[in-house]
Amino acid sequence: MRRIVWLVTILIIFLSVFLLACEKKKEKGGIKGIVYRPVEKIYVYVYKEGMDLKGPAFADTLTDEEGNFSISLPPGKYFLVARMRKTGEVAGPVEVGDLKSEVIGPITVQEDGKILEKNIKVFQKIGETKDIAISSPDLAKKTGIEGRILDADGKPVANARVHVYDHIQMSERPKFVSSPTGPDGKYIVYLPKGGTYYL
Repeated sequence: MRRIVWLVTILIIFLSVFLLACEKKKEKGGIKGIVYRPVEKIYVYVYKEGMDLKGPAFADTLTDEEGNFSISLPPGKYFLVARMRKTGEVAGPVEVGDLKSEVIGPITVQEDGKILEKNIKVFQKIGETKDIAISSPDLAKKTGIEGRILDADGKPVANARVHVYDHIQMSERPKFVSSPTGPDGKYIVYLPKGGTYYL
């Protein structure tokens, strides 16, 4: 009888150690970073792979006064988008004058509890998608989009690229990418044909 009790005790101890090891493996990781230029109280939205990037987020967090953010996440693939609406609302369309970022990802959070670092650049939305202004005979044969990228202070952002997508989710690789912006923040993207595109 004592032998059976002894074996049961050993088995319980073994199972306890095993379960603790499993719990450690499932420890949540996460993502942290800075939103540039450092922007206070800008929302960083986290979307799981396959989610509609215009819809409700899987999780979100606010930056601090220095633009820092950090959020704990279970293992998986995620996309980040930073947005700050002039109205202060958490959800809703991004209007002219609001701040937004490009879609960052996919970012893979592993089961080891590691915190990944991803910094985000934001720019001010200055207008809706539109056709380029025709300024030469060569451009007259092309379709495209042009504009300027500005930071939170309204200053031009140099060396930025504009990603153009043909679907609203913007969850895959962009179809077209602009050349880096110059000191004036201007960009232009030539497209093979007209249609609806997302930046």
